[in-house]
Amino acid sequence: MAKEEKTPVSPPSGPETPALESLTKGRLLVALNALLSRRNVTKAAHDLGVQTSALSRMLAQLREELGDPLFVRSGRGLVPTPFAESLRPRVHAVAKELEAIFATPAPVSHSGAPFDTRWNVPSQFKAAPLAVRPAHLLDGEPSHHEVVRKLEQVADDAPPQKRLARHIGMMGIAGGGNGRPLTIEEAEEALDIILAGQADPVQIGALLGMMRLRGTTAAELAGVVRAVQRHTRMVLGTPAQTSLTADLDWPCYTSPHNTAPPWFFHAARLVAQAGVTVLMHGSTGSGAVAGRYEVIAKAVGIPVCTTAVECAQALATRNIAYMPLVTLAPQVYRLLGLHGLLEVRSLIFESLPMIRPANSKTSLLGVTKPSYKELHRDTAMLLGWSDLSILGSVRDIAQFSPFRLTSLHQLIDGKPRDVLIPALMAEPPVAPRPRGTPLEYWEAVWTGAMRDARAEQIIVSTAAFALFAIPGRAATFDAALEQARGVWKDRLTAPTQHGVSSVEDGRERLF
Repeated sequence: MAKEEKTPVSPPSGPETPALESLTKGRLLVALNALLSRRNVTKAAHDLGVQTSALSRMLAQLREELGDPLFVRSGRGLVPTPFAESLRPRVHAVAKELEAIFATPAPVSHSGAPFDTRWNVPSQFKAAPLAVRPAHLLDGEPSHHEVVRKLEQVADDAPPQKRLARHIGMMGIAGGGNGRPLTIEEAEEALDIILAGQADPVQIGALLGMMRLRGTTAAELAGVVRAVQRHTRMVLGTPAQTSLTADLDWPCYTSPHNTAPPWFFHAARLVAQAGVTVLMHGSTGSGAVAGRYEVIAKAVGIPVCTTAVECAQALATRNIAYMPLVTLAPQVYRLLGLHGLLEVRSLIFESLPMIRPANSKTSLLGVTKPSYKELHRDTAMLLGWSDLSILGSVRDIAQFSPFRLTSLHQLIDGKPRDVLIPALMAEPPVAPRPRGTPLEYWEAVWTGAMRDARAEQIIVSTAAFALFAIPGRAATFDAALEQARGVWKDRLTAPTQHGVSSVEDGRERLF
């Protein structure tokens, strides 16, 4: 018997299209609820039982449908935008109702037999919800909506402490108690108040702690950087600072517990000898070893500058200068000292590599946390930077390791670019160090009095990274590496920088 042929069913169209759209939107709302709950695409996808790529596509569709980014990237995951926070209660209610519908068992009678659905139906008349006061509120406690309205009424010309309290409150209260990130302007104003000495110490701790807990966004970091830059201009003097220019901005902010030799200082000297103007600025904390890099710079003849005029002269005559944070931004330097009280890394630490004291063509950053690489690059784009190079490093310093795969995250003419550089060579064995202070050994590697193949390769490859980062300097990393090798070979015959040659007592504690 011949099989009956079935007529192909065409896709629904016409009146059924809205139903299909509702089905799609329902899936998107469930996805949005998971993202609001987890603040992490991978974890939310696991909860929903879908692939991460599929959830990423759904997030992109949500952003297009709703006309809002919904989430911004931070150092600790995704942070909902104010619009997304406003949707949280409604989206959560829809998701819970869907769960409740499918969890409801089939109705049965008291005898255990199924109900006759012909007359066992809900009433067609609706009663208003039971009128009660919110059970979670204490006597007299306002709702978060009332608190938000009160915060929004704080005028722009209100006293500084009131305005700072508004920003702290918005981070902790708005959106049903989950808060929202600050905008660029709000973060900038908050840091302006702190750096002007107008903030209560409790407010400083609350603001930095709240940002740390929620995870910093690129907008918040950009606002903080703007405020710190304004502070440095006030310290240096606006006319002098605006005329201060350099090819390369090289921040060097490390922990006081970092005992590794700073080979990147030698790399910066190579780059300066190659005809590039290099402005270094940094700090090693605010405690007993805060002056470590000042001593190191002086030991090799890098001018330590405290004013814009001194820095401009050093760049013009030596191609290189170092500015300590303590003289560049005193209030920021003091904020670093709060680490001993808070024992957490605050947003201030993340802003320091991006303060650019001069008008520089590009900056070199070293970042350890993968999420912070995107955070700093996104921040640079918000600040309007066209060029930036971020080195995936084992420490938060721009020092290259040629012995392992290295990732570079860059901005080139305002466009993001990622570069993977394979290991250049096998790591040589650690050279045995003779007796003497570590500073003496560090200097002897430069002069050739001590041969350390491992240290030399780090110096040359770090210089290559710097040359590769400068717009128009080297088309490829290999070309930059070849330039760096040539400068290293001729370093002792090039014009020298005369500095302090003596070694002070106690320098063995530097490294």
